[in-house]
Amino acid sequence: MASKVWTSLKTGVSRSLNKRFYSQNVRKVTLIPGDGIGPEISASVQQIFRAADVPVEWEAVDVTPVKGPDGRTRIPPAAVHSMNQNMIGLKGPLATPIGKGHMSLNLALRKEFNLYANVRPCKSLEGYKTPYDDVDLVTIRENTEGEYSGIEHTIVDGVVQSIKLITKEASMRVAEFAFEYAKANSRHTVTAVHKANIMRMSDGLFLSCCREVAEKHRDIKFNEIYLDTVCLNMVQDPNQYDVLVMPNLYGDILSDLCAGLVGGLGVTPSGNIGAGGVAIFESVHGTAPDIAGEDKANPTALLLSAVMMLRHMELMGHAGRIEKACLEVISEKEHLTGDLGGTATCSEFTQAICDRVQQLE
Repeated sequence: MASKVWTSLKTGVSRSLNKRFYSQNVRKVTLIPGDGIGPEISASVQQIFRAADVPVEWEAVDVTPVKGPDGRTRIPPAAVHSMNQNMIGLKGPLATPIGKGHMSLNLALRKEFNLYANVRPCKSLEGYKTPYDDVDLVTIRENTEGEYSGIEHTIVDGVVQSIKLITKEASMRVAEFAFEYAKANSRHTVTAVHKANIMRMSDGLFLSCCREVAEKHRDIKFNEIYLDTVCLNMVQDPNQYDVLVMPNLYGDILSDLCAGLVGGLGVTPSGNIGAGGVAIFESVHGTAPDIAGEDKANPTALLLSAVMMLRHMELMGHAGRIEKACLEVISEKEHLTGDLGGTATCSEFTQAICDRVQQLE
């Protein structure tokens, strides 16, 4: 049975922006196709949206960094303008050379649009067997600072210092988001994940902010637990967790661990929520250059992220139909791509979902 993985949090500025933005019949969405298999899975999502008559107009943009007059590289102005105008984006996987001195494009996008909360629902797919059953949890990751602040320098030859930045403002903001998300999605418990026993000042600040916010939301149960203990408990019994909120690096690691419980990054959706109502939804798997252009890619993660996007846009009917069609095709096992245990091409899998979407009208 398909289930709701996202409910729009209509608070503050977001409410007024959404009202203005969604007053149009057709909603324009920025599309970042990505690298490797990105263009193929993006085309798959677009095809399924057409089959479902989703009132969305895509505005494709390139985010390959360009060098400005000051010599610094940054996201192209056209891409920034598109996101600032549309407020909603869908992004395929982006590649960043390892150890080449380039900032991750994913990190650059988070910083550019102040995407402070990453939301990753991890839910077992009916009919797709993994070692764990009935997993249904959500990781919420602070997305702008921590070890990913990008503050690094060489002290002396052979010694590099990387600074972990934790601020009260960012910690309070993501903690508040976690509790509001729990309420909006009928969740009952928020667990703060930390290592305040070791990093007493930085993680200690994050934890104290979570405790402060928890005091204002007494209707939601609050727990706090060490990162290593969560990892141990997660692989023993993931069903003991509901919503988890954590600093940046911990969220990166733990959200991938949780994805592994339900079948991997290829079936896991993700959304990034920013200040002022901007949001980018994305597939979080790699670019898979070894199969790019071979019609072998699995578009499920990007499609389910697009379903999250539709719910954020309050297009609940379209979101429900597409999600139900996708999960039914996976459950029936007749048109699965290779990573899901089948032999179907990306095109065949996509067409099967399109056919099912139209049957569900």
